[in-house]
Amino acid sequence: MIAQKNRLNNVFENRESNDKIMSLFLSSGYPDLESTVDLVLGFEENGADIIELGMPFSDPLADGPTIQFASNTAIENGITMSRIFEMVREIRKSSEIPIILMGYINPVYRYGVEKFCSDAHQAGVDGLIIPDAPLEESSIIAEEADKNDLSLIYLVAPNTTSERMRVIDERSDGFVYCVSVTGVTGARDGDEIAESVKRFIKRVNDNVTRNPKLVGFGIKSHKDALRISKELDGFIVGSALVENIRANYPEKGWKQKLYSFVKELKFGII
Repeated sequence: MIAQKNRLNNVFENRESNDKIMSLFLSSGYPDLESTVDLVLGFEENGADIIELGMPFSDPLADGPTIQFASNTAIENGITMSRIFEMVREIRKSSEIPIILMGYINPVYRYGVEKFCSDAHQAGVDGLIIPDAPLEESSIIAEEADKNDLSLIYLVAPNTTSERMRVIDERSDGFVYCVSVTGVTGARDGDEIAESVKRFIKRVNDNVTRNPKLVGFGIKSHKDALRISKELDGFIVGSALVENIRANYPEKGWKQKLYSFVKELKFGII
């Protein structure tokens, strides 16, 4: 098995200069417990470079109604942290795609920070995104993440000061998550996102110089992805995937429809 941080670093080091890295977010256990592993492998086959597995939580403060729906469904399905780690172990039997766990600090504290980071490492997780553990409050998990070779990825947004961007760049490992708008997750109008990105992307590039930069929150098409990530290393999609699943699950062929959408997100209409 490749060392964790190498998996994530290799994605950026090995990409062609004009290629955009595509990271896809999926709530673990949505739409059902049995599909998560298949979906991750299918996403990889259809162009995904990085997977963000959501750790469903009952009070997801950074998430809009679409991801909240997916999280609540996964909780009702019986998702647990232990099951998430088991899913990662299953994925690792046939894939080396970088896997990042994204979620909130409460379930991590409840599980135990030291045990969480250790179990994540042992399962084959590459990194963590904890939106409600900002720089000032992340020292405990940062120390344990470093001990367990887990990249800790922070977020910057249009209201992040230039000075704070520089500090986040220094503390982040793997990439910096650029939030395209101030607000919660959710697919939005492409023009709205593009204008928001234009207003802060230069500051991002001026101040975030150590790490690759991926932009997320609101991307729902290949056109959106290319336009919004034009000056960055890639893009992140989450809510649009959930909306695709909601529109087709559990009808016959729902996975193939989802994979076709993923392929189109990355490569456009072929």
